[in-house]
Order: sequence, then structure tokens, then C-alpha cells
Amino acid sequence: MFYEAFPSRSVAADVHGILMRVASLQDTLKGKIKAWSTPERRQSKRIKDLADIARLVEANPNLWRSLPEVLKEHIEAPTDP
Repeated sequence: MFYEAFPSRSVAADVHGILMRVASLQDTLKGKIKAWSTPERRQSKRIKDLADIARLVEANPNLWRSLPEVLKEHIEAPTDP
């Protein structure tokens, strides 16, 4: 399965004051890309996935390199600060 290895790559994070293990940044991006590229999903969900991907790239510009070309057509490349 697609998500099967995610737990083995999880990272510790403080979530509202609770220390938890969460999906790594790369795995989160991969999951969002998979969700966005699933044509059976409702349009509103795919638009939200696209916005989530854009936010991830804005906050972590190094993720831009991980985007497939089709997504780069929809999301602006990060600019240097």
C-alpha cells in the first residue's frame, strides 16, 4: 500500500502541547500529491489538496524539487527571501 511505510519514517512533533509522531514532511507532500492526482476525488477536495501543497512549498521551498511537472504548472516556484 502507498501509506504503509509512512509510520517507519514518522517524526516527533509537538501537536497542541502533546508530543506525537507524525508523517514526515516528504511523506505529507507525497500523500497530498497522490490525493490531488486522484481524478475520482471531488473537485473541492482536489482544490484543497492543491492549496495544501502550495502552503507546504511556501513554508519549505526545498520541496519544489519534489513536485511533478504537472503540479509546477499550477504552483508558483518559491522565491528567494
